[in-house]
Amino acid sequence: MTPESVMTLGRDAMEITLLVAAPVLLVILAIGLVVSIFQAATQINEATLSFIPKLVGVFVTLVFAGQWMLTTMVDYMHLVFTSIPAMAS
Repeated sequence: MTPESVMTLGRDAMEITLLVAAPVLLVILAIGLVVSIFQAATQINEATLSFIPKLVGVFVTLVFAGQWMLTTMVDYMHLVFTSIPAMAS
């Protein structure tokens, strides 16, 4: 196993991780921004106010993007496991 193959494997793993986590993180970011603007406009300073919308947003995101996220991860793991014999030699 060469240092280049290790670096490529690590880079690919980080790219897949960011790609899979991005939809959920972007939804949480957008909901947090909207709730914080609402809190600033109404001067309601309740920390739990943003929890339920974020939870619902994550659930909806996983319903719509979950299959794609799972397929992406399974495809990557299939690639990693099938490339193990080539990396061992």
